[in-house]
Amino acid sequence: MQNKPEKPDFEFLVLMASLMSIVALAIDALLPAISEIGQSIKSFNATDNQMLITMIFLGLGVGQLFFGPLSDCYGRKPIVYAGFTLFAVASAACVLAPSLEIMVLGRILQGVGLSAPRTIAISIIRDTYKGDYMARVMSFVTAFFILVPIVAPAIGKWILDAFGWEAIFYIQLFFALVVGIWFWKRQPETLKPEYKIPFSNHVFVDGLKEFLKFRETIAFTFTSGLVTGAFLVYLSASQQIFESQYGLKDAFPYIFAGLAISIGLSTFLNGALVIRFGMRKLALMALMAFCAIALLYVFIFWNKPNPGVFVLVAFLSFQFFCLGFLWGNFRSIAMEPVGHIAGIAAAINGFVSTLLAIPIATYIGGFVVDSVWPLFAGLGICGLISLGIMLWVRKPRSIVARGLSR
Repeated sequence: MQNKPEKPDFEFLVLMASLMSIVALAIDALLPAISEIGQSIKSFNATDNQMLITMIFLGLGVGQLFFGPLSDCYGRKPIVYAGFTLFAVASAACVLAPSLEIMVLGRILQGVGLSAPRTIAISIIRDTYKGDYMARVMSFVTAFFILVPIVAPAIGKWILDAFGWEAIFYIQLFFALVVGIWFWKRQPETLKPEYKIPFSNHVFVDGLKEFLKFRETIAFTFTSGLVTGAFLVYLSASQQIFESQYGLKDAFPYIFAGLAISIGLSTFLNGALVIRFGMRKLALMALMAFCAIALLYVFIFWNKPNPGVFVLVAFLSFQFFCLGFLWGNFRSIAMEPVGHIAGIAAAINGFVSTLLAIPIATYIGGFVVDSVWPLFAGLGICGLISLGIMLWVRKPRSIVARGLSR
């Protein structure tokens, strides 16, 4: 497969970001409408309604197990088309859902459909780049991708006020259609015929066995899940925190956008620095800062009421600034040794990290009722475990290096 060291094409970056950003639009644009949707489908428990956010991640995780291996067999582009089709059907089910249970099922199916463009975008990037260059491309793609969470809640609020919550799903469908046509017209197939894996009943099992051969790939798949799970607590509870605990319903979309900007800035900065310092060093430094910020909040506000909104936003901004150096680098480190099975590897990586993230978010989110403190406690715990894993997987490399220098 090609591994280009040159500067990536701007259109390629934006297209890959667009494929991934449909997930963000499907999640973040719905945040301002959760209360209204709950009233419409007669679900009045705010904690239960968080499933409209968290359960789409279940679909994202499960769907990758199918679409990833199939993309290694049949190519990247046909699988993206299949995912968009399923997403359209699931969106219609959400609009017509009479109850929370049916809408949650629709959201899961939306996630299954969107797992195709999300996973295949990563596979296409890995088909084309590797190592620190892949980390750089992933950083720039994520920086573009972050633009959607910045504006999505505000767009969702505007659509909600003007046309009702159902229209949010129609806008998502329109965006998916535009990106799908763009992808069809402009993106060539990156999986060359000689690299296609013949379809068989054991194609996934063989891919899993190959995946498990690489210690660093396994380790950074787990760290991705832990950090994503901690962030998912915020994502699913953010509407409840700022609207219920702080009474800032009208300001919520703008606060959410401001916090997303901090992730975008650090992601873009990571893309500029990763070639110079390396993805492992940047990820380690960011993870240490991530843990320190969370633990600082935990100790300062132990058994105390929520701080003022500006203090909370400041802590979250620094916390999320660190995330911009973690997500892309963690994924790139995990994918570096497994480029020969990029589709299956991206699927397993995404599935395991998502499968780990959902119960973390569900459990910790149950404590975020009248205080933000459990959110930071969860961020701190997940960060410390991730740091332990990262240091553990680095140790043999250091020992080998010392041995060779003697």
